[in-house]
Amino acid sequence: MFHVEHRARQILRRPLTELFHVEQAASSITFHVEHSLPDKFRSPTAVPRETSCIPPTILLTFAPSGGVRLARIIAVANQKGGVGKTTTAVNLAACLAASEQATLLVDCDSQANATAAIGFAKDPSRRTLYHALILGEPFDKIVQKSQVDGLDVVPADKNLAGAAVELVLAESREYKLQGVLKEIRDRYKFIVLDCPPALDLLTLNALVAASAVLVPIQCEYLALEGVSELLDTLMRIRRTLNSNLEIEGILLTMYDERTTLSRQVATDLRSFFGTQVFQSVIPRNVRLAEAPSFGKPIIFYDIHSKGAEGYTQLAQEVIANAAKRTGTGARSAHSGA
Repeated sequence: MFHVEHRARQILRRPLTELFHVEQAASSITFHVEHSLPDKFRSPTAVPRETSCIPPTILLTFAPSGGVRLARIIAVANQKGGVGKTTTAVNLAACLAASEQATLLVDCDSQANATAAIGFAKDPSRRTLYHALILGEPFDKIVQKSQVDGLDVVPADKNLAGAAVELVLAESREYKLQGVLKEIRDRYKFIVLDCPPALDLLTLNALVAASAVLVPIQCEYLALEGVSELLDTLMRIRRTLNSNLEIEGILLTMYDERTTLSRQVATDLRSFFGTQVFQSVIPRNVRLAEAPSFGKPIIFYDIHSKGAEGYTQLAQEVIANAAKRTGTGARSAHSGA
C-alpha cells in the first residue's frame, strides 16, 4: 500500500492538495481520491485559450503502510524424469530457509520422494496433500515442521496417484491447489512445489498456482528434447489459466565440466535462452546423490561439497531475483504515477 501525495502549486501561490490513497491487492489496484480544491476555483466555464498557465509541481512520496507481501510460489517442473527436480526442490527449499527466508515445500508427486528426502519416514496415518486437495482438510492439519528451521513441508503419499484420477470430474479442477495455497501465502516468503515427471493434472495444478516455474535440465542431449514441449505447455497455460506465470529460470543439473557434451549443452542453452539460464550450475556430485538416503538436504549432509555450494548459490540467485522484482514493481509505480 502506498500513500502518494500530489501537491500542485499554481500562480495564486496557494497549495491545492489532492490526496490519493492507493490500495494494491494481489490482482487489482483501487484508487480512492479526496479532492480539497476550494469551491471558488471550481469554475463551470471553460478556461479561455489566452489564459496563461504554470505547470504544477509534482512531488511523489512512497511510504510503505504495512501491506502484506505474499509468498513467491516456484514450481520445479520438467516432464522428463531423472533431471533433478526433487533434488532441486528439496535443496533449494532448505537453502532458502537457511537464508532466513520462511519457506514451504509442497510435494506434489505421488512417489513422495521429496517427503522422504527431507527426512520423513513413511506413515500411512499422516495427512498429506491428497487430504487437502480431495477431502478438504485444513492446511494446519497437514503441514509438518522439518529438521530445517524455517522450512515447513506438505508431504505426499501414494494416494496422490488417485487424486489425479479423482480430479478429472471435479469442478474447477485446475485451481484446487491454488485454493489451498491462497489461504497461507502470507505466512511464507517462498513456496516450492515439487512436480511429478509428467504433464498431468497435478502438474497442471502446480503451474496454475505458481508465480513462476523453475526448469531443471540435465546436461545431456535427450534432456533438451523435452524443453520445447514444456515451454509450449507453459505458453498454453499463460494464455488460458495463469496469465501471470513467469519463467524463474533454467537450471543446469548433473553438469560434468570434464565432458565436451556438458559444456556444449550449457553453451547452447545460454546462447538460446540468454539470461533465463541461472548462473548457478549443479554439478554431478556423489555426496548430492547420497544425501536423500539419509533423509537430509545437502547442506546438512555435507556443507563443504560442490553440490551444497551449487544450491547455496542458486538460493541466493532466487532471493536476489525476488528482490529485483519487488524493486521493479516500485519503480513501475513511480514512473507511472
